Amino acid sequence: MAHRIDGSAGDVLTARLREQTARLVALEPDVRADRPDAVHQMRIAARRLRSALRTHRRHLAGDHTGLEDELRRLGRSLGRARDAEVLGERLLTQARELPGGGDRERVLAELATWNSRETREARTAALAALDSQRFRDLLTALTALAENPPLSARATKPAGPELTRLLRDEHRRTAERLATAEHTPEGPAREHALHDARKAAKRARYAGETAGRPARGFTRRMRALQDVLGRHQDAIVAREAVRGLSDGGFGYGVLFGRQVGEAAFARELLPGAWERAARRPKRIR
Repeated sequence: MAHRIDGSAGDVLTARLREQTARLVALEPDVRADRPDAVHQMRIAARRLRSALRTHRRHLAGDHTGLEDELRRLGRSLGRARDAEVLGERLLTQARELPGGGDRERVLAELATWNSRETREARTAALAALDSQRFRDLLTALTALAENPPLSARATKPAGPELTRLLRDEHRRTAERLATAEHTPEGPAREHALHDARKAAKRARYAGETAGRPARGFTRRMRALQDVLGRHQDAIVAREAVRGLSDGGFGYGVLFGRQVGEAAFARELLPGAWERAARRPKRIR
């Protein structure tokens, strides 16, 4: 049984652009006030907007890659602050679980100092991005685009068939990225390939979100796949952070081993996650 969605593909895209642009604008005061999760939510809004522009290129007239690049730049500026927060919490929590005695207290103190410095520098960089003229220009361009998007002739077509095609394209792209990772030898190259697959799964998930309720099952499956791949990437990032901090002591060795183990566990979960996500998106009418 096919699901239904009203309106044209342009209507759906316009609604998504307006929703996420408004969210990006509304989150600026929260980021400046350092409210919990504000940086993360603004980063997600930037990613959703960039994904919508990339996924729906055939529905927009003109070249919007410059806007995509600015959204990517903003996301990276915000990402450093978010990553410092998540990584610091992860490593400090794990360090507290180290056996008493030995170098546990020293490792904790060094991690706390490192995390404080990283968080402070990342927040400074994020605020500098928001204070820049580039950010003001980005908001102006996004607001203008969302108010009156330059829709292509194809955007006038019924949303159902167009969104079905987009979801299936994104699903196929994710499958190809995973197949590439599977056939890549173990090591940094495979880790990079899995990271690429994670980004593809995220873009597919955002495409499902744009389609709304008719694609709810697809969105849920792609998010679950993204979560497993994200778990793997988080472990890789944490492993490299520990490698950079390590002095060869016992505590850092335990932390390093834990990241290796968690990355391996995520890879064990991946076949099951993909088995559930491999189902082709249903047709939307």
